[in-house]
Order: sequence, then structure tokens, then C-alpha cells
Amino acid sequence: MAPSFVGELLRLTALVLPILQPCSAASLYSTYKFNPLEHLGGVAPYFEPQDPPASPSPPQGCSVSRAVYLSRHAAIYANDYDYEAYIDPFVSKLENSTAIDWSKIPALSFLARWTAPLTDAEQELLTRVGRLEAAQLGVTLSFRYPHLRVPSRVWTSSAERTVKSAESFARSLELNEDGTKVVSIYESKEAGANSLTPYKSCPAYSSSFGSDQSAVYLEKFTKPIMERLNAMAPGFNFTANDVYGMMELCGYESVIRGSSPFCDLDLFSPDDWLGWEYTADIMYHYNVGYGNRISGVVGLPWLNASANLLLEESSGEQDIYVSFTHRELPPMVFVAMGLFNNSEFGGGEAAINDTMPLDRINHRRAWKSSHVLPFLSNAAIERLNCSGSYGYDEGDYYRILVNSAPQPLPNCADGPGTTCSRAGFEQYLQERIDMFQGYSERCGVDYDNSTDSLTIYTDSKVGNGTAVGKRYEAFA
Repeated sequence: MAPSFVGELLRLTALVLPILQPCSAASLYSTYKFNPLEHLGGVAPYFEPQDPPASPSPPQGCSVSRAVYLSRHAAIYANDYDYEAYIDPFVSKLENSTAIDWSKIPALSFLARWTAPLTDAEQELLTRVGRLEAAQLGVTLSFRYPHLRVPSRVWTSSAERTVKSAESFARSLELNEDGTKVVSIYESKEAGANSLTPYKSCPAYSSSFGSDQSAVYLEKFTKPIMERLNAMAPGFNFTANDVYGMMELCGYESVIRGSSPFCDLDLFSPDDWLGWEYTADIMYHYNVGYGNRISGVVGLPWLNASANLLLEESSGEQDIYVSFTHRELPPMVFVAMGLFNNSEFGGGEAAINDTMPLDRINHRRAWKSSHVLPFLSNAAIERLNCSGSYGYDEGDYYRILVNSAPQPLPNCADGPGTTCSRAGFEQYLQERIDMFQGYSERCGVDYDNSTDSLTIYTDSKVGNGTAVGKRYEAFA
């Protein structure tokens, strides 16, 4: 009986294996999916990674009584540096390569009819997708906090893309045309910490930080891609910058046209995209992250001002405070908060740069720019009143949300869910102040009348802002 059974098993195996072979790269129960748009760092359309997957709903027995939000502007046509350094050179090179018949190259055949999705004049402008992203944030907050008062004012830095983001946000939550006013804060280079762009007032900060380090991994991850593309299209001479720009176009073209052929996984594999993402992560680590000694110093004033709005006993003028800025400030605030720290549970700050090696990807890193600063990336600090939370005293608790995902604060976890108590939050805040205070001195401010504090939310001198009509000017 045994030999007969074994023979039948082998026969059935021989019949079944050919059926399974086409899926041999994945397991039987594989649900592997890869979306390049979720690995594009600061070029990623808004999405919510839900990392960690803790519920964004308040813990049992708790309700939000006040909240402060900081948001990056929504999707734009292209950042000026990205456009000038990567996209425009690639597009110009493509337009001048008339000898190549792209239609005969399978993975690149779309280039035979492809046209650039933007012009020089459209750099930095908000796209229609960007307007929708900002409006959706307003709707989200309306649903998230139905019992809180609609903000009477929304603050924004003075660039057009941040102002337009704030206006789209305000329109989506207004009950009437004059319900929410937008307060524009000038992007001065001599405002000290009292602006929504304090890095511009900090001489110790440079927008070029991180370029040298990221260039090292850029060369590494693009080398095999360049060789593959140059074998497919001899004569074009793809460079590392060409590859980087093509992959950037996946994000930018998607928020302009709704999709992009550069996102096709037959053109760039998941491993290619992870290489692009890590290159961006290195740059942001040294530019606005833990690799820059000034990041937490620049981020602290917003954290301190926002925490004080939540800690004060009186209800104040508003229940919800929302501000719009650029990509630099939110990650600097995260450093001041101690979030997304690769070394939180060991290694110490002295070894932080070792967690971002330049010769290989640290796949286990907490610092992922795609999670930290996609378009419209937003962070919230909430004050919750908890009554009847089993195992916890009644009172005020505090928590952080980043793109809707609750983020536990370091050494501040004595409340339900990811919250911490009022006493714990006050102690945590003082520890962060002790670590990062002294903006003017540590920034090396060389102008008069600098300040270490952010006071725009309580200073009447900034004005009440401008009312926003219901209709967009473009469609009026």
C-alpha cells in the first residue's frame, strides 16, 4: 500500500506544480502589493500610513476638548529645486533626443508621445489635487471634532501655495463665507522663532544640508538602473540625475494629471523605489532631521506654543488651531517632540547617524520621509478629557497624531492608549525645552530684535486675517 500511495502522491505533485509555478515568486497566501506613490518622500501625494496601526479614535471614555494642527501645504506642480535640478534637465534632454525611436522600447514606449506636465511658470503652484487634499483635511477635522467650535482663524506662512492650501481648508469647514479667516504670517528672514518658517530666520540652517550624504546613495541605487536603461536606449546616456528626476515625475505628474507612466513597476521595480525613498530619507535626516543639530531647536517654539495653548485652563478663543507651512518645519517639530527617532530604544544620540548608513538601506528605520512629510503632512496635539477610562484617573490627557496615526511620545505613556497625563505631558515638555531651548543663540542670529518664542496665536498685532469666499477665484 505504501509504495502505491507514494507513487500517486508524486503523480499528483507533477500535475499540480506546473499550475503553481507562475506564482512561484510569492507564497501561496501572499498579499504583496507595492504602490510607488507611498514611497516618494516629500513628493508623495497625501496618504495615511497608519504606522503604528493604533486607532485614531479617542480611547474609551475620552473625548477631545482642544487640538492644535501643523500642516505642510498640499500638492504642488513641482518644488523649484526639484524642477531645476532634475526634471527640467531630463525633459530638455528628452526633447533633444530625436534620433531615438522610443515606441520600439517596451518599458519606455510612452516617451514617444509623452509631454511634460508642467512649465517653468507653474513651479510651486498648488494643483487641483492639492486643493482637494487641503479641502479634504477640513472635512476630516469637521468629522473628527463635531462637538468643537469651527476655527475662527487659520494661520499660514505667506507663500502662495501655503495661503491657497489654508484657503481651501477654510472653505471646506465654513458654515458661512465669513466663518473662518486666514491669517498670513510673513516669511521673514529676521523674525526669529516668531513665524511659521523659523528655519529661514536661523543662520545656522542651510537648505543644502544633506545633499552630500544623499548623493552617495543616489549613485549606488541608480547605477544598475542606468545600465539597464542605457542598454535599452543606447545613445540617450541616462545619468543618476535623469533616473532620480524620472522617479520624481511619478509623484509630481500624478498630482497634476492624476497618474503617471513613470510609476509603472515594469519601468522601476519596488527595490528601485525603496532606493529612491532611502536617498530622500538620508537627505531629510541631515537637513531637517536628527542628523542636523539645529532641527530640534527650530522645531521647539511651535511645540512649546502649541502645548501652552492646550495646557491653559480657559477655553480661549478657539477649540482648534490650524497652521500651514512648508516641508521643512513639520519634521523639525518631530525632532523636537522626539518622534521617528531611529535611536529611541538604544544607541543614543551620538550614534544617530550610524542608523542611516550611506552604503545600504536601513529597512528598520523609524525615520521615513514618506510617512513624515508627504504633501499635506499634518501633525496634531490633542487635549482629551477622560472620564470612565478603566484603570485610569479622570482628568486631562494628551496625545499626538501624525497623518491620523497616534504616535506615542517618548517617556510619556501613563494614559489610556497612546496618551499621557497632564503631569506627564508637562514633565515631557520641560525635558524637551531643556534639550532645545535657546533659538537665537544656537541659531547664531546676527540681526536685532530676534525672539525665542512663537506668539502668533495670542498676539493681537498679527490681525484677524482675511475672510475666504466659498468659490475659488479661478472658477468665479
